Amino acid sequence: MTGMEPIYLDYNATSPIAPEVLEETTVALRDLWGNPSSDHVHGRRAREAVERARHRVAALLGCRDGEIVFTSGGTESDNAAVFGVAEALAGRGKHIVVSAIEHAAVGDAATRLEHRGFAVTRVPVDRAGLVDPDDVARAVRDDTVLVSIMHSHNETGVLQPVREIARHARSRGIVVHTDAAQSVGKLPVAVDELEVDLLTVAGHKLYGPKGVGALYLRQGTPFEPLFRGAGHEGNRRSGTENTACIVGLGAACELACAEPDRPMKLRRLRDRLEAGLRRIVPDLVVHGGETERLPNTLYAAIPGVPAHELLAGLPEIAAGSGAACHSTEPAPSRVLLAMGVPAQLAVCTVRLSLGRPTTAEEIDRASALIGRRAEALRAARG
Repeated sequence: MTGMEPIYLDYNATSPIAPEVLEETTVALRDLWGNPSSDHVHGRRAREAVERARHRVAALLGCRDGEIVFTSGGTESDNAAVFGVAEALAGRGKHIVVSAIEHAAVGDAATRLEHRGFAVTRVPVDRAGLVDPDDVARAVRDDTVLVSIMHSHNETGVLQPVREIARHARSRGIVVHTDAAQSVGKLPVAVDELEVDLLTVAGHKLYGPKGVGALYLRQGTPFEPLFRGAGHEGNRRSGTENTACIVGLGAACELACAEPDRPMKLRRLRDRLEAGLRRIVPDLVVHGGETERLPNTLYAAIPGVPAHELLAGLPEIAAGSGAACHSTEPAPSRVLLAMGVPAQLAVCTVRLSLGRPTTAEEIDRASALIGRRAEALRAARG
């Protein structure tokens, strides 16, 4: 291992900034230092760069430029969506619907709303990690103002039936949000096809900088800003724009547009990794493997081999045992428990997520290393 970088298989936690994106971000950081709200040459240059980035993000999502609101990242976008709609429509109703496996940025926001007098229905998932649209339809009420169901899960990679959910909810006048932070850049995401009103983007998940994101906000959607101030971003997100990182997000979105074959390449490598592991570990359990999922994600358990022990002995591989914020704790994933996975199998689960730089040679090395380590741990346990 000396002198060698580990094989990085944790792209769902974060992605390295792409070289093309880094170049544009660096130039913007150096040259576009003016305040985008200033009406002089330096301000105009910064403002033009921000608007160009807005156009690039909108092009990737298939929406109007003016429907893109820049934020500090996925968490802010999720919070803004949940609180923004709830506050705007509190006079009409105080009930929202989320899934039982939402990212904490949505789940904890929903809990905070409960403390403010809202009712929250948390829809369960099946053994594949899927929300049943009929369960969502049954959960909505006359006072429901928001449904928020994530597009793809950060652990399992499972894709939710967002379009079907959104179609029914919106037919009843209910606003629909989806957290697509894990999806954008890994597979095509078009807001009109999904029929959603709000959608979350996180820059660092698609080879852009950290600390920047976007919220798609369909024109006419009731919304109260999370931040109050001088009314930036069309009075939807106050605060001087982070020009350099916004430029980087725009560059990352344009890069995704320029690589339409990215999902297919990722899927081929992911399937190669799974096949390689199965040759050594025939009883490998792939969570969500029977349904559609992100093309780069393999969330799998090796029965009898705790994930933290497996990874502790593999300095050659950088991976996690679940969501990045919980990966150091040898505890079963709440998502897997919600899917009905036994705790003793859940703690044996590793999340292996691939990215643009991943190579076939890395995949073959990784499957061999993981397989050998699993065999050694099983042998040691007798």
